[in-house]
Amino acid sequence: MFSVKRFMGTVTTFLMLFSVSAFAVDDAVNTGRFNDTAIDGYDTVAYFTQNKPVEGNKVHQVKWRDANWYFSSEENKTLFTAEPEKYAPQYGGWCAYAMSKGDTARIDPDAFDISNGKLYLNYNKNVQEIWLEEKLSHIEKADDLYPKETNVKTFE
Repeated sequence: MFSVKRFMGTVTTFLMLFSVSAFAVDDAVNTGRFNDTAIDGYDTVAYFTQNKPVEGNKVHQVKWRDANWYFSSEENKTLFTAEPEKYAPQYGGWCAYAMSKGDTARIDPDAFDISNGKLYLNYNKNVQEIWLEEKLSHIEKADDLYPKETNVKTFE
């Protein structure tokens, strides 16, 4: 027999489980939905040393902040391991513009900017143009919102 109370309880339980486990950002590093690879597997050090996105390789990987970071060379892996905060993208690799608006968004590895020695990634080139127009204001807003907008605690 159909019970509205039982049905609503089932729906409520389903929504709680589904929304919390499937959509919650469970750490403040931008990883894939079904993996723990940071910034789509791109070498974060290469942005600084080659001024371009370079795909990393699993052979040269480091686990940091509950994410796997891939590097294109052992040298880049060593640089990152020595100073991860220097090379890690701001806002855990989430789109910097989205973070300034209190949201998270995936990134396009080609939409990047290095400013004052910090790496900022964006959703795409169009969003990057908007980001660059008022970059300092966006940085200030995003700095205030990260990491709380990713629903996690501050790092060590």
